[in-house]
Amino acid sequence: MRTDNLARNDLPAEAFAWYLRYLQSIDDGDLGAYAEFLDDGCEMYMNNDGPIAGKAAILGMLGPYWKSFAAMEHDLLTLLGDERCHMLEALNHYVRHDGRRVSVRAVAVTQRNADGFVTSVRVYADPAPVFAPMDNAQPGVR
Repeated sequence: MRTDNLARNDLPAEAFAWYLRYLQSIDDGDLGAYAEFLDDGCEMYMNNDGPIAGKAAILGMLGPYWKSFAAMEHDLLTLLGDERCHMLEALNHYVRHDGRRVSVRAVAVTQRNADGFVTSVRVYADPAPVFAPMDNAQPGVR
């Protein structure tokens, strides 16, 4: 994970440290570690798709998705919010299984309950370049 491009961070120190651990579990592709952050009733929205409801369903979707590329790294740009709601603008740097590197701009809104577990994740990004045929993949930021 990169934080050297983080131009604005409004999170209190404890919330920022928590969020970095949360994002690191994603960058590590560690489904078990990521699961520890989620409330059982968590909902995830990806772009305009309907909700993926419940921790088990989210993990069931993320497992194959995270295996569909070789690596991902969050490059934090802007982080707004408070102890319970975080809005992140980032560049997500992917390494495809063919070795090609692709960066995708993304925004994510993460909400936590009073116990500190994630209850809602909303992600807005266009992952098409990550999965484009090799001759059509355009490196760089979309």
